[in-house]
Amino acid sequence: MSKRRLLVLDGHSLAFRAFFSRDPEHFRTSTGVYTNAVHGFFSMLLTMIRTEKPTHIGAAFDLSRHSFRTDIYPDYKGGRSETPPEFIGQVENIQKLLGAMGIKWLTEPNVEADDILATLTAKGTKNGMEVLVSSGDRDTFQLISDEVTVLYPGRSISDTKRMTPQAVKDKYDVWPQQYPEIAALVGEKADNLPGVPLVGEKVAAAWLNEYGSLDTLLEHRGELTGKRGENLRQHVDDVLRNRQLNRLRTDLQLPVGVEDLHWTGFDPQAVQAVCNDLEFNQMRSQILKLGQTLDIASANAASSSETNSPAMEPEPQDADGFGVIPDPERFHLGKDFTPAQFAQWLQRTESQSLGIWAVGNIGVTNPRIDWLLLAADETPQGQCVLIVPDELTPEMEHLLRDALAGNRNKTVYDAKSLRHALRAHGWELRGAVTDVNMLDYLVNPDGNRTKFAGVTKRLLGWEIEEKPSDVSKISEQMTLDLGLELDGESPAQPWPQTLINQGIYAYALLQMQPMLQQLARFRRVDGLLELENPLSLVLEKMEYTGIGIDTICLDDYAQSLQSDVDMAQQSAFDSIGREVNLSSPKQLQDVLFTQLELPKTKKTKTGYTTDAKALEELARYNPHPFLEALLYHRDRIKLLQIVRNLRDRVGDDGRIHTTFGQTVAATGRLSSIDPNLQNIPARTTDGQKIREAFVPQEPYTALMTADYSQIEMRIMAHLSGDEGLLEAFASGEDLHRSVAALVYGVTPDEVTSTQRSHVKATSYGLAYGLSAFGLAGQLNISQKEAKQLMDTYFERFGKVRDYLNSIVATATKVGYTETMRGRRRYLPELRSTNRNVADNARRAALNAPIQGSAADLMKEAMLQVDADLRRDGLQSRVLLQVHDELVLEVAPGEEERLESLVRKAMTGIAKLRVPLEVSVGIGPNWRAAAH
Repeated sequence: MSKRRLLVLDGHSLAFRAFFSRDPEHFRTSTGVYTNAVHGFFSMLLTMIRTEKPTHIGAAFDLSRHSFRTDIYPDYKGGRSETPPEFIGQVENIQKLLGAMGIKWLTEPNVEADDILATLTAKGTKNGMEVLVSSGDRDTFQLISDEVTVLYPGRSISDTKRMTPQAVKDKYDVWPQQYPEIAALVGEKADNLPGVPLVGEKVAAAWLNEYGSLDTLLEHRGELTGKRGENLRQHVDDVLRNRQLNRLRTDLQLPVGVEDLHWTGFDPQAVQAVCNDLEFNQMRSQILKLGQTLDIASANAASSSETNSPAMEPEPQDADGFGVIPDPERFHLGKDFTPAQFAQWLQRTESQSLGIWAVGNIGVTNPRIDWLLLAADETPQGQCVLIVPDELTPEMEHLLRDALAGNRNKTVYDAKSLRHALRAHGWELRGAVTDVNMLDYLVNPDGNRTKFAGVTKRLLGWEIEEKPSDVSKISEQMTLDLGLELDGESPAQPWPQTLINQGIYAYALLQMQPMLQQLARFRRVDGLLELENPLSLVLEKMEYTGIGIDTICLDDYAQSLQSDVDMAQQSAFDSIGREVNLSSPKQLQDVLFTQLELPKTKKTKTGYTTDAKALEELARYNPHPFLEALLYHRDRIKLLQIVRNLRDRVGDDGRIHTTFGQTVAATGRLSSIDPNLQNIPARTTDGQKIREAFVPQEPYTALMTADYSQIEMRIMAHLSGDEGLLEAFASGEDLHRSVAALVYGVTPDEVTSTQRSHVKATSYGLAYGLSAFGLAGQLNISQKEAKQLMDTYFERFGKVRDYLNSIVATATKVGYTETMRGRRRYLPELRSTNRNVADNARRAALNAPIQGSAADLMKEAMLQVDADLRRDGLQSRVLLQVHDELVLEVAPGEEERLESLVRKAMTGIAKLRVPLEVSVGIGPNWRAAAH
């Protein structure tokens, strides 16, 4: 029989750690009850149960702030801040769920939870048990022995340190029984216990090691020289009091013994009832699943959960094994894994999904793979195979090519970028492919996906430390021998940690996939995969094709812009009679606010702001030649940077290959990077000049642009059903002039250009969640005038107002917005008590359904255009998607057929109350193709 293991929990300590590890606003029930501490507490507890497998469990809580210690020292813990209001009530819910799980919890009057833990620990060791103490209070270190380990939380709840006697000695240079003596000398700020001035942990440890104990040290305190010795002699009473207070009691008469803490199981219905009250859905299933795994819950746990509980959304933070980083079994193909073994491994794992993780230049720009890691879930900890492309024999490459292109399920991260990299090596990714990046985006569009280590932390609780330079550093040293030849004599060398991490990432994909797929089904966004997955293939083709560039045109314009920059700089110097660095905020502050004595802008840490918005405002009311030249200089510099960046990105084929971000914008819109082709101004003369450089290449003869006309306004009219707005579209006249006529109560002919522009800004501003403050800044009018304009607009278009109000009301209630296609954006911040946070969420809620629906329609249009081009056998092709516009390269003789095809595809994808309209233009460059 295995040794009995007792796990004792410091309830309040762990609850506070859990509280600060999770944002309260993201863990709140529909009735407003905060649950972040409860959620974090049980995430920690489930992890400890999985990894430590205790036979006995108990928890201790403080009954109140009063104890025998406050009787001795009334100021004990007197410096602690007030309990956060969001924390109040969560301990009681923790105790309820512990009770439902069959785990006993205790409180005792006039003592602290630590004393209960110490007494239980003493009883456990006396009964021959191995004891684990889970606490964030270092006073518990005095309990550590060969039979007692403290599980001490680190910076996050998944970062737990096992404090053994040696671990305490290594960190503090004393053994556990001496640690409270260090604390007595140093003091404890958290408990409001002052220590000896100038005495820190290192000095205290050195004294104790020299004299053997605190008592002996105090007996010889007269021998200590210097200021520290003098301070000790003056604070002996403080030290003795501290030692009296931090000594934990092990002699409490508790109402239960350690045998009463034997964890024999729990009532699934009780767990379900508490989890339902807390709106914990995935947590409930994880508790019940754990009970089945450890054979400690009744056999009907799963069926009880399924029959009595409605299908609700799981919480991704509760992944199975949350916070426990695996250590997959590792094989290096060609070093410690022969081709025959690789073939057998592929065959053995054929029924499972194959995790694929690549390291190198993964994308369309100079693609290459330095390492390819394949993972399978064959063992509890997983397995991964390292493949270095340069080391492959023909036999190995054949096996790999078949695995990538075969029918077996494959799980990847960012399939589009991976396909580019695989193509560079002559490999193809085909068959059933699950893109974890895409799944994560659909269920959590606002999630941070900048670094994969952050994704593993968010979804799995795995805190993998990885410096950005680690991967590139090792990649540059691919000559590093990661394993000696299998000569039967030399053992393989260990993998570098960063390479081990890449294997963990490959295995992580397999752990994320089922959880995200379940979440996508519950949130009813899995249907969007039918849109996003095929679109990924279309975007990959567009990225690979690129768009032609007239480099001479770009170079000429760059030279012209450089002349403008030099001229603006000289004009600025002439206006103040001296030369300054126009890019230096400090020197600009000196010129503007000291030399020219202009009104000061917003104060910052380094003076007064000189950002563009502030200087434009300053110049509007305080015109000066220097300001005029400075703003023009900045404008030219910005354009010059855009042009130079474009020029640098032209490939050997004379084309620019941008990367389309499919999982970046929370609204569903595509983004463009490396280079960003969406930041080229569309209507300005400068932007048009840049667009002249985008050209077709032989044998193609022209570029075509196809742009949705006022798509956001059409969607707003459709969703709101406002008769006035529908009538404005039906009139066939200029939309914004017609709307302005209705707003101002005049005929369309009487609408002024200012009225038209104001109403246009208002219409689009409403669709983008713009406030009166934002509209005032955009139109350069007072906030009062902007508010009046919006009120007048809503008076005329009442259903628009009602629709926008309903968006916010519904999102506040259910927690998310939805597009026409069912794309969700979760906005728990709508319930925030912080006004600024709630206002930002409100603007996002107003913006998401309209802009997101427009994005979905554009994506469907792209798929339809691509399908129709292939169906009709046309050679013309789609090159770019920028906002609501498609840019195509026209093959000879296909202009008329292509225009007809594109119009039909883009206007026919949805039936709205207002017909979709598309403007089409054709020309020898992007500018000339405008319409």
